[in-house]
Amino acid sequence: MAKDLKVKAGKKRKSFKKMLQKGNRSEMVKELPSLHEAAFEKINCLDCAACCKNYSPRFKPPDIRRISKYLGMKEGEFAAQYLIVDNEGDHVVNSKPCPFLDEGNQCSIYEVRPSDCARFPYTDEDVLIDKVALTLKNNTFCPAVFDVLENLEKKMGG
Repeated sequence: MAKDLKVKAGKKRKSFKKMLQKGNRSEMVKELPSLHEAAFEKINCLDCAACCKNYSPRFKPPDIRRISKYLGMKEGEFAAQYLIVDNEGDHVVNSKPCPFLDEGNQCSIYEVRPSDCARFPYTDEDVLIDKVALTLKNNTFCPAVFDVLENLEKKMGG
């Protein structure tokens, strides 16, 4: 599945990139909520969890405070045990898969997960259109992103 998606995404990369960069932004943004809903009617994140297995969200200070409190830890302890600072200066998890992902692809801190996790894969936000490089990367492993882009392209006449 993941390898198939990477191949399909690779084949569509140029056309998706062109659409995101040159398409009518307001028309695309208007379509995102319904395309997002349609994608998640047929895609279950728990079947995949490629995002949690291979990438880390940013843990912003409010996320660190909230999650530390939820786990009954001091913020410094939480950061020392679970986080590192990446090349961009962001706090990210120190291991893959995410240490909060269980065997059933469930998140053990779901109620207090980082805001990046709650918003991912950004298929109902203008982030999908505005952050082209991020969208094209997410498209290679997230079936929902691929589905939304493919259907957006159809709606935009591509």
